[in-house]
This record gives sequence, C-alpha cells and structure tokens, in this order.
Amino acid sequence: MDTHTHVVIMAGGVGSRFWPMSTPEHPKQFMDVLGCGKSLIQLTVDRFLGICPAEHIWIVTSEKYQDIVREQLPAIPTEQILLEPVARNTAPCIAYACWKIKKRHPDVRVVVTPADAMVVDVACFRQVIRQALDFIENRDAIVTIGIHPCRPDTGYGYISAETTGEQVENEVLKVKEFKEKPDLETARHYLAAGNYYWNAGIFVWNAATIEKALRQYVPQIAAVFDQLDAAFYTKEEPEAVSQLFPTCERISIDYAVMEKADNVYVVPADFGWSDLGSWGALHALLPKDEKENVLIGKTHQLHECQRNIVHVSGLKKVVLQGLDGYIVAEKDNVLLVCKLSEEQRIKDFAQD
Repeated sequence: MDTHTHVVIMAGGVGSRFWPMSTPEHPKQFMDVLGCGKSLIQLTVDRFLGICPAEHIWIVTSEKYQDIVREQLPAIPTEQILLEPVARNTAPCIAYACWKIKKRHPDVRVVVTPADAMVVDVACFRQVIRQALDFIENRDAIVTIGIHPCRPDTGYGYISAETTGEQVENEVLKVKEFKEKPDLETARHYLAAGNYYWNAGIFVWNAATIEKALRQYVPQIAAVFDQLDAAFYTKEEPEAVSQLFPTCERISIDYAVMEKADNVYVVPADFGWSDLGSWGALHALLPKDEKENVLIGKTHQLHECQRNIVHVSGLKKVVLQGLDGYIVAEKDNVLLVCKLSEEQRIKDFAQD
C-alpha cells in the first residue's frame, strides 16, 4: 500500500442532468446510479483503496452534504472531509485540499479525481494511476489522464498531445493544448487525428508542484489559503473557511492552471470510463437487452420497446409498450418520460 500518496475526491456537484434521480439535496455522486448497491462516490473510494489507505483519502464537498458523506464513507477521517461553504468551481476546491495536505505532508504525491465517474476496468485504472504517480515522482510535472475516444463525442473536453515532440516514457505524452467541448464536425476531426483524448478531469502531481502553479497562475486563490493556513487542523478552521473561502475567484482548474502551464503531460488510457454526465452516457455504458434497453430496478416489462433507459426506485414495476429512445426515470413522486435525444432539456424541466 502506497503511504506516499494522497487522493482528493471532488464531490460538490449537483448533477442536474440526472434529474429526477439526482437532486440538489441528494446529487448523483451519492446515488446508486448503476444499480450495484454502492453509490458513485463509494465506488470511487473503492478504486483508490487499491492505491492508498483510507486515511490518505480526502473528500471536498458542500457543507450541505457532510452528513451524507459521513454516512456513506465512515472510514474517511472526519478532518479529511473538507466542507465548502459555497461553490467556487474546481481550482479553489483543489487549493483547499492541497494546502491542507501539504501542511502536514509536504512531500507527498496527490491524485485529484471527480467523485461521480464510472470505471469499468478497475485493475487497468489502478495501473494507469500508478504509471502517472511514478512519472511525477522526481519531476516538477502535472499529469492528466486522457481517455482514448471511441466516438466523436461533443459532451467532453479534449486534450491534444504533441505529435512531433517528446514522448517521455511509457507512453506519457507532452500536452499541446486543452480544447473545449467541440461541435460534431470538430469532434470527428479530433477522432480521426488520433492525438486527441477525452479529458477525464483526473490529475496527478506533487504537492509542491501544484502549490507553485497555483501561486503563479491564480495568486488571489493562493493568498486566501495562505491566510487560512494557521487555522487548519484547529477548532477555528470551520469559521475561518466560512469567512474566507467565498472570497476565492470562481474558476476551474483547467482555466486556472492546465491551459497556462508548460509542464503538463497526459497518460492515454482505456479503462472503460465515463463521466456519467447524462442519461445518454449511462445508456451507452450499461449492459443492454437484445433491444438495446437498459433496465435499472427490480422488475420491468417492456413490449415492442427499444433503445430506452429505465431507472426507478424501490420495488416499483414498470410496464412500457412501444417506446423507442426514451428515458423513464422516477424518484420521490417525480416521474420523467423524455426522449433521449432531448435530454439536454432536463435541466430546464427540473427548474419548472
């Protein structure tokens, strides 16, 4: 077991595209999305227990989710559940965890990951993470995990790797640039080019490396956590965080650091990954019946139905006839029936 590595799991999102299963009060990272008996955040922790012990895992989440986190992850030390009083995107989230880690563990390696992704091949995932950890061991380098694209997906950001430069070792590639979510034509170009990868939002670095990068590129955020440093691990920490954390600039780690730094590398990987950002992504990954239906729940009957995804809570039985390409989802007395092709409208439906 690696005692030189800490893992930061970001778990503050609201998962609005998975409504009605995911709600602001109980978002998707805390749900058993896959129907396997464990929530996405529990599955994420399980993957990393093959990398480092539970006492080296940190959760950054919203204050309003602290009870859910403690209930679902009793092995994580309470002082390593970091509570954001407000959402400020991923750069302040990562800075909070890394500043607190380096106060007691200045020389460790850190992996940062979202809480709500799906990984099919856990053994391959751990191998890729260890490869990235080995690479940054004696380097001032930032490594991100890039997923080999299997389709021209417009829902992911992309990472382009240098094609005529440095392949450092073991297929670790120098990053050329980060790309925003493309239109379909551009996504097809990326797929054909062969040097573009989906951005999984998983990062690996030494604590000193990310501290230096944050100080250089977002000094305002670094200054906030310098002010907070004296309060870490004391009873004054919650009040100090509630006062100072909201003053952080709201910015993602991609904009804050990744797109500016010149020491960023990518490890291409293929371990069956999805960010599960939508019902369509879930439908694409889960096992299907002979008519390409995905059924999550106890007992369903489908007649003349194809290419649907059905997700209901409890022991409810669903009987459907004649549907093609629909989402049927139910939770807490809310029933959604929506075309998969129109799933981008679900955020709007949830607000009606």
